[in-house]
Formats: sequence, C-alpha cells, structure tokens
Amino acid sequence: MTNTSTALTVTAIKAFNDNYIWAITSPRNNSLTLVDPGDANVCITFIEKYNLNLTHILITHHHHDHTGGIEALVKYTQNSTVNVSGPNNSKIIGLTHKVNQGDIVTLPELQCQFSITELPGHTLDHIAYIHDDMVFCGDTLFSGGCGRLFEGTPAQMHHSLAKLTALPEHTLVYCAHEYTQANLEFAATVEPNNIMLQQYREKVLALRQQSQATIPTTIGIEKAINPFLRSNSNEVIASAKHYNPQCMSDEISVFAAIRAWKDNF
Repeated sequence: MTNTSTALTVTAIKAFNDNYIWAITSPRNNSLTLVDPGDANVCITFIEKYNLNLTHILITHHHHDHTGGIEALVKYTQNSTVNVSGPNNSKIIGLTHKVNQGDIVTLPELQCQFSITELPGHTLDHIAYIHDDMVFCGDTLFSGGCGRLFEGTPAQMHHSLAKLTALPEHTLVYCAHEYTQANLEFAATVEPNNIMLQQYREKVLALRQQSQATIPTTIGIEKAINPFLRSNSNEVIASAKHYNPQCMSDEISVFAAIRAWKDNF
C-alpha cells in the first residue's frame, strides 16, 4: 500500500504478523527513510527491489518489533551517515540522534522536517513524528484503538491521545500495526449505536477480506469511531460504568475503564 502526501510517498512494508514498517521516499531522488524497522530482512528486500539509498531511520519507542532491524540495516548499507533518530532511552541501541518534545528532525534528502511530540502511555519513552498532514505514531493510536499501557498511566495515555486529536482532522495517521478489525469489534461493543462506526466497520471488513491495509486512517475518522478518543460520549460513559460500576464520569476514569475492558476482551 502506498500513499502520497505532498511531495512524499509513504509505503507500508509488512513485517512479522501484523507490523507495518513505513518507508518514506520522494520522487526527487532514491533516498529512503524507514520508520520503526523491527525486521531488517523485509526492509533490505524493499531497498533492493526499488534501488533505494537508506539515509534515515526514525524510531518511536524501544520495543523490539520497532527497533530490532537497526543494527543489521546500518551494517547492510555500509554507510556511517545513516542517521537513526529516536527517544532519549538507553534501551535503544544504535541511535545517533536522541530527541525530545519540540525537537525537529531534518531529512535534507527528502526536503522535509518532522517535529517531535512525546506520547507517554504505551511506553514512557514513546514519541511521534509529525510533518504537514501526516503523523507516525507507533503504538499510541491505532485505528479504532490505542496501545496497551505497558509503562504509563491512563492519565498519561489520555493526555497523549489528546495531543494527537488536536491535530487537523485530515491528518493521516500511520500507526505500526494492522489491528483495525479486532479493534472495531470491541469498539462496536462499547458504542453499538454509533452509525459512523458501523459504516466504517463494514468498509474495514471489505478491505481485510481482500487482504488490503486499513492504514493510514485519519484523525477525523478516529475522533468519530474510536472509543478511546470518545470518553465524553454518553454511550461510552454508560458502557464504561456497566463494565465497572465504580467508574466515575470524568474522561480519564472512563478511558481507564475502557482500556481495562479491552485488555480482557
């Protein structure tokens, strides 16, 4: 699957069971930037197929299915100028540039810049890369869902998701897994009367029956159908309280209840 945004082309490289490694290229040259290359082999196959020159790697967080290919890819290129950007975390081996909230990553070969926003929740070191109408958000926001809270708190994840929903609604969301169909099964249980969710679920089912990707999604779609972004919806609040009768009505409590429910769904 390939999507073109402004002067950049973003292509999904499938890895493992359901990962997407994002390949960012430009029609101007053969430069390649990879986002979260957990598997070096599929990336090398892609590089050789299209005769590309890997210049940058962008990492969103420290989990191995996002970082496992760094060393082999740098070695494969035999190019000491491959820049590897990622969160300031010593667990990630091979970073050349450690970035924090508000930093800018410049990709001169692609003639673009990505701004960094910190998204603690799934992990404490999680970040996203934002450029124009696209965001690479790793395992924070999925279509119809969000990442498990392996390290962060519900309040942290709720705040991180709010950062993403503040982006323009047309922003393309490039997450790192094809979880959409399963996420929407849960979402429909939480908010069964959401008409837009019902329609989107039908569209996703048709895509998956043809083995087509459901990503990228958009911020606008997710605000309409994703229960983890809809903690102020009356139906989501009611469902959260049905799951956990002790749940309060504030957004963080509702989010926490829905996340706990999804963990056991």
